[in-house]
Amino acid sequence: MKALLIVDMQKVSFTAETPRFNREGVVKNINEIAEFFRKKKWPVVFIQHDGTGTNECIPGHKDWELLDDLNVEEVDESISKTANDAFYRSDLEDYLKAWKVDHVYITGCATDFCVESTLQSALAKDYYVTAISDAHTTADRPTLTAKQVIDHYNWVWQGMLPTQGELTVKTTQDILAHDIR
Repeated sequence: MKALLIVDMQKVSFTAETPRFNREGVVKNINEIAEFFRKKKWPVVFIQHDGTGTNECIPGHKDWELLDDLNVEEVDESISKTANDAFYRSDLEDYLKAWKVDHVYITGCATDFCVESTLQSALAKDYYVTAISDAHTTADRPTLTAKQVIDHYNWVWQGMLPTQGELTVKTTQDILAHDIR
């Protein structure tokens, strides 16, 4: 079973002070992939950061909400996290086990923090992992543009050795055209 993980696509991460690379394109790609997963009856999981411990991004507040242009359906799951790694002390792994998921597709924000941490953790837990190269985003960093960060991580992920299974990096169109099993 496959599942789509959508990490931290929350209003707090997409403000005028924190512009993200290709925001509209990333949201469009996530929406297309999520619809594809729903048609296959594969789980779509929205993971939201809960920053209650640092008095920011508090559940129920506007900044904690998902972006308005993300398509969220009643069948989708919402899981809260408190660290970069979405598996850390969250319900994510229990949820995936209940669905007998062995392959996760990872999207979201921010490439170099929560997306990367969640991807690494999924590998360490022996999931098959697909990073969707055009469905994750980040902001410019002091020494690299956001596009350079994204390109760098897509390159790193392509060269990583998984603990078990496989790690692939695919575009949205590759998934929509070829991931039919």
